[in-house]
Amino acid sequence: MNASPENQRTLLDIADLDRRIAQAERARTKPSQAGRITELVAIRQEQLRELTTLTGTRDDVRTELKRLESDVAVVEARRNRDAERLAASTSSKDAQALEHELASLARRQSDLEDAELDVMGRLEEAEAAVAAQQALLETTTAEGSALTAQAKADVAAATDLGAQLARDRAAVAEGVSPELLAEYSRRATNSAGAALLTRGTCEGCRILLPSTDLNDIRRAADDLVVSCPECGCILVRTEESGLA
Repeated sequence: MNASPENQRTLLDIADLDRRIAQAERARTKPSQAGRITELVAIRQEQLRELTTLTGTRDDVRTELKRLESDVAVVEARRNRDAERLAASTSSKDAQALEHELASLARRQSDLEDAELDVMGRLEEAEAAVAAQQALLETTTAEGSALTAQAKADVAAATDLGAQLARDRAAVAEGVSPELLAEYSRRATNSAGAALLTRGTCEGCRILLPSTDLNDIRRAADDLVVSCPECGCILVRTEESGLA
């Protein structure tokens, strides 16, 4: 295939634009925050499960405390009632029975209040654990929200950039013959498409070409489209190609 040296050099601009378009597409489809966001989703789910467990434990302790408070209230009411009966009693036998029951109720109330204090301590610990877990969850959620917002902004910016680069490419491609552009596109599926030949090295694959290949390229006419024997991209020759 033949193409003017100017057309061949224009392929370098197209190749650069294609590279930048590909970068923009990667930024659009795979924002840099995606990996951390995925991690945070898993972390948040685990933290939610732990919070559910801790909340359940706290609620159980609250229920236990309410039961003890109710039991204390029942015992206290019974003690008050028995004390009133004792004060009004005229029978020594009844008075003795009431005194015995009041002593038993006092011990029962003391035991219940001791248990109540123990449960109150456990409740304080359980509430502290829930609060700490909620703080962790809030921190994770805040980080996730911030990263998600930044990812959305980056995706929007990459989308706009990709669209602008595509317009630029279309404008540049208008100056290239359809045949050369088609050949470039075909080669670009498996290589850089087009690259400079600099001091005997293909800038597409970074391989120094053998002298036999360089001699063949050296003998080729300026308008002959030559390719890298290693990667297959179109080689664009300049004064820096090392062919003189």
